[in-house]
Amino acid sequence: MKPIRNRIKGHRRIRAGDLVPHELNPRLHGEAQRAALTALYAEIGFARSLLAYELPDGRLKLIDGHLRKDLTPDMEVDVEVLDVGDAEARALLLSLDPLAQLADYDQTTLDRLRALTHTDSDAVANLWASIGRANAEVEEALANAAKQRQKAIPEQFLILVECDDEQTQTELLQRFQDEGLKCKALVS
Repeated sequence: MKPIRNRIKGHRRIRAGDLVPHELNPRLHGEAQRAALTALYAEIGFARSLLAYELPDGRLKLIDGHLRKDLTPDMEVDVEVLDVGDAEARALLLSLDPLAQLADYDQTTLDRLRALTHTDSDAVANLWASIGRANAEVEEALANAAKQRQKAIPEQFLILVECDDEQTQTELLQRFQDEGLKCKALVS
């Protein structure tokens, strides 16, 4: 394996509203997410840097942190600055959240963590309650889709006849078709 490059160029404190939002950011931030982040800000504070890369004019363009930027545009925030270009930033936009979503949960540890951690915020409590639910729903949907596929494909009973040459194959194919059998020629 070739060495992994460290693409973190540094960290900067900058007014959130001065960050350039990425025009291809596909993430949507609904009211539940906004309420949960607002509640976490109230309970804990700002605890995670935003992710950006530097444009040729020196401004920073966001890769991750659009909601945090929008909720607190006048706040000075910590930004992790990457040494990437536009194409790599687009790849990260497509990869960061889905990569995190691939992680599974140890249910026993998750339950223990939930039992030990308390919040006065309904929004945060709902966020914590939803952990793992999406994975279970996706797995259930995949299982249902597999069952539907099995139902949709009718059973078939086939015979493969090996022929010595093309002429024999053609003769047998014609004979079987003349007898009313559904058949086709295959070449491997």
